[in-house]
Order: sequence, then structure tokens, then C-alpha cells
Amino acid sequence: MSTASVFSEAKALILSVLAPAILAAACSDSGDGGSPSPVAPAGSLTITITSAGASPKTLTVTAGSQILFINNDAVAHEMHSDPHPEHTDCPELNQVGHLTPGQSRQTGNLNTIRTCGFHDHAEPFNTSLQGSILIR
Repeated sequence: MSTASVFSEAKALILSVLAPAILAAACSDSGDGGSPSPVAPAGSLTITITSAGASPKTLTVTAGSQILFINNDAVAHEMHSDPHPEHTDCPELNQVGHLTPGQSRQTGNLNTIRTCGFHDHAEPFNTSLQGSILIR
């Protein structure tokens, strides 16, 4: 066997071992089962409520952040933490509470790394008014 053949076989063996490991590392995510969400930059930590619902539906923030909820709908909304009706998962979200049209209010500091679901207490099954905040 020539030196070129040995080198070629060695290169193929190395690539066959390393390639899957490199691809796995490049494709890994944060472990939450989906694509990692971008973390919202300061100043864009806002969820707006309109007649179409809450937007964005999912927001990723750093620990310690506060989220501003703005009611741009023509009707009042009662924004609280999941689950309904206890609102116990993320008490910091309950500080938003009742928002009349045009009103806004911030959550408390979201210090614990977790996912916080939210909903409108007055319309708990209206999926357009449900969402989540991923605290990283």
C-alpha cells in the first residue's frame, strides 16, 4: 500500500469520526426542545395587546428584566401568569393586572430562569391573548 493510500484512508477515517461530532455541536440548541430564541435587546421588552391579541407571543429576556405590557385594544384586559385561575407560576407577571384601553404597566423583575406563560384572566381560553416569556 502506498503512502498516499494510507494517508487518504486515515483522512477518511478521521472525517467519518469527527464530522458527526462537529455537526452535532453546530446544531445543538439550548435544550428546550426547539430553536433558541433571540434575547430581546433593552428597550424592546414590550408586549402589545391589540384586537388581534398579544404580540409577540413569545419573548426571551435575560434574568432581572421587566416586561412592559401595553393595551392598544379598545377593551380592557386582565393580564396574569399561568395557570388560570391561580396565577401562581410567575407572580411577577400578576403586577400587570387590569389594563384599560391605552394603559400600560410593567411586570416585576423576572429573576428566576424559567418559562412564564401569561393569559387574559377575563378570556383565559382565548389563545390570541396567551403567550410566554422565556427567562434565560
